[in-house]
Amino acid sequence: MTFHALDNPIWQALTTRQAHLAVMGEKAGRYAPEIAPFVAVQAGEATAAQPLGHLVEEGESVYLLGVAPPLRAGWRILERSLVTQMTCQDRLTVPPGPQVRVLTEEHWPAMLKLTGLVYPGFFRARTPAMGTYLGIYCGDVLAAMAGERMCLDGYQEVSGVCTHPNYTSRGFAARLVALATNGILERGLKPFLHVSSTNERAKGLYERLGFEYRAELPMWSVQRTS
Repeated sequence: MTFHALDNPIWQALTTRQAHLAVMGEKAGRYAPEIAPFVAVQAGEATAAQPLGHLVEEGESVYLLGVAPPLRAGWRILERSLVTQMTCQDRLTVPPGPQVRVLTEEHWPAMLKLTGLVYPGFFRARTPAMGTYLGIYCGDVLAAMAGERMCLDGYQEVSGVCTHPNYTSRGFAARLVALATNGILERGLKPFLHVSSTNERAKGLYERLGFEYRAELPMWSVQRTS
């Protein structure tokens, strides 16, 4: 069975282009807690549960994607779900729309507020350090954003795609995703993204823009209990 880097993207990111954001142990690694709640183990490492436990605080909840060691004593599986992984080969047509801003440190509080409404828990105080983020403001309100998260050799993830509930159905997400995707391609990387397998609306949007299905990956939400 041929292994692809995107089958275990967190591990690949932590051990290549985002090693500077990683906290590593033997056979296991994670992003610093203030960056992202993601941990990973090397594919095939059935004995990595104990090293992983050394990186996670008791009571802390984290996520594994694609690959996980057997988790028994000392761990509780909170949820197991599937995510659809999609990739893009070619530049996307950018839908017309309002001005787009590159979001900088001064915008981080607004980014945390918006993601707290839409995806609570995933976006952290230093998540923006993972890549470039773009946003659309309506007045003083950050109405929509999209940006970059995991980066591994050859690939960059499009992530943080969210729209304020008061500003949906205006095409903001499509415009931001297209711009973010084209920016990644211009740097010689291949864009990819993850979306819940049950989110048909979002998957349809990405397909219309030009993303293609690659794989279904398991995702585990787990908590270290002791």
